[in-house]
This record gives sequence, structure tokens and C-alpha cells, in this order.
Amino acid sequence: MQPSVLIVEDDAALAELLEYNFTSEGYTVRQTGDGEEALILAREQLPDVIILDWMIDNISGIEVCRQLRRMPECQSVPILMLTARGEEEDRIRGLKTGADDYVTKPFSPRELMARVEALLRRSRPSLGGAALAFSGLELDTTTHLVKRDGKPIHLGPTEFRLLRHFLERPKRVHSRDQLLDAVWGMDKSVDLRTVDVHIRRLRVAINVGGKPDLIRTVRSAGYALDAADMDGTGN
Repeated sequence: MQPSVLIVEDDAALAELLEYNFTSEGYTVRQTGDGEEALILAREQLPDVIILDWMIDNISGIEVCRQLRRMPECQSVPILMLTARGEEEDRIRGLKTGADDYVTKPFSPRELMARVEALLRRSRPSLGGAALAFSGLELDTTTHLVKRDGKPIHLGPTEFRLLRHFLERPKRVHSRDQLLDAVWGMDKSVDLRTVDVHIRRLRVAINVGGKPDLIRTVRSAGYALDAADMDGTGN
């Protein structure tokens, strides 16, 4: 599964350079120079990492970062601040607001790519190897074998893709729209109810034998892979 990056940069030449570099490395890229649009894009389709310039149109990068961290679904998305402001106090402010890393202009594109890859290795373990695991669940992306507590689990192709998406982003809340985009892609014949059907099938498969439910339903928000069903819905 290709990692996705949201580039928020209002310097057109720099944005084009970043988009070229990330696309060349196999990333799915979306780009904007507007803070308000950045928040909309993040809500519409959650990126795996965000490159965020400090000085952008309408809303400052620092305020965009603050608002992203207030969104439950974005709390664990890595944010790298990209700015010409190199003073120590500015770096500290950016990090305290919720940024995970900070790169000062001018910068080396190779260093920026390396920093992004390091952030993604921490937030998406599958990028560093074939095995994904969470709370007794194991999924091998190479052999397509799935186990829970060492016992094999048989999944259909769609349930496998769903589980892989969850395991790559544990504890993150995913809306139905986001799951549609990630698992079904451009298939416009699939509606939101289809997501619920496959979530139920996945639940039945991984919770066999009365094991604790690892898929949490978040009312009015979506689903998350979590160690406990916090709201007790089991839907």
C-alpha cells in the first residue's frame, strides 16, 4: 500500500519540487498552499504524513498543526514543519504545538525524505517489514497469513485489506469514507453500508471463540483497531 503525503506549501516552485520527489519515491501526493484547504483535505482523506509550512495563506501553519491535533483521527499522523523560521523558540513552539519534526529552509531534499521515512517507520510499521502485529493479531503482508494468539484466521480479500489498513494505523479512528478510499479505491459502486458489512465479517473472523473485540465503533466517527471496545456497541 503506497504511503500518502499531504504537502502544505505556498511556494509554488518548492511545492512542485517536493511533489516530484515524493511521487518519484512512490508516494501518493496531495498539495495545497492554503491552511483552510489543508484542514479540509486532511478530513476528506487522512494522509500518512503531513509536510506543513509555517507561513501559508489564510491560516498559519502553526494554527493548522494545532487544529489537526485536536481532530481525533489526526492525532497520530506525523507532522513535519517546514519553515524559514530557524530560531530555537520557533522550533520549540512548533514541536510543542504537535509537530513531530522540524526542518529549516533551505534544506536538502534527501534529508527531508529521510526524515519523513523515519517518521513513517514509527507510525506505519509495515514500511519496515512484512509483519504487522497488534494485541495478539498478526498479519504477514508477504504470505497473507493472519493469526490471532498463534491460531490461523481465514479472511476474504476485502477483510484482509481492511485488517491490514487497521494494523498499519492502530488506535486511529477511520471514518467510513476514509475506509472506502483506502480499501475500495476508485470503485464508485460501493456505498457506506458496504463498509459496515465487511467490518461485521472481519469482527466475526478475528473474534472467533469469544475473544475480546478489537474493533472499536466510535459513534458518528467510524472505526478503530483498539484493545478494548470503549463504547461497548460491538456493531
